[in-house]
Amino acid sequence: MLGLFLVAAMLQGTPALPVRLVEKSAQSFVDTAKQVTARTPAEWAAVWKQHAPARPLPEIDFGREMVVGVFLGSRNSAGYAVEIVSVEAQPGAVVVRYHETAPARAAITAQIITSPYHLAAVPKTEGAVRFEKIE
Repeated sequence: MLGLFLVAAMLQGTPALPVRLVEKSAQSFVDTAKQVTARTPAEWAAVWKQHAPARPLPEIDFGREMVVGVFLGSRNSAGYAVEIVSVEAQPGAVVVRYHETAPARAAITAQIITSPYHLAAVPKTEGAVRFEKIE
């Protein structure tokens, strides 16, 4: 009976992992597009040093969590954003799905350089982390 329950649970899809916001905004010192994963304090400190070197490092419990993040890099106006919409544990990997937003073609936006990003803490897992952009 338990085996039947497990098979049914697997057929329903993979469970979403809880996502805790660490920080999300339109201003970062990371000016090139990239995705990051930090599983240790040293990796986290390196990411933060690039992103916001003058600000205090947010605390993460690396015994239980890891940080995933998406940086869009420099954009030439306001109106751009990125959001991590889901994180799923799949066999052998964690999949981070994110969505990018851009201003509408005829939108009037502030002419300021922005660098949108989203950093999130998720339960620590081993194995690969894959990032998938969704529309």
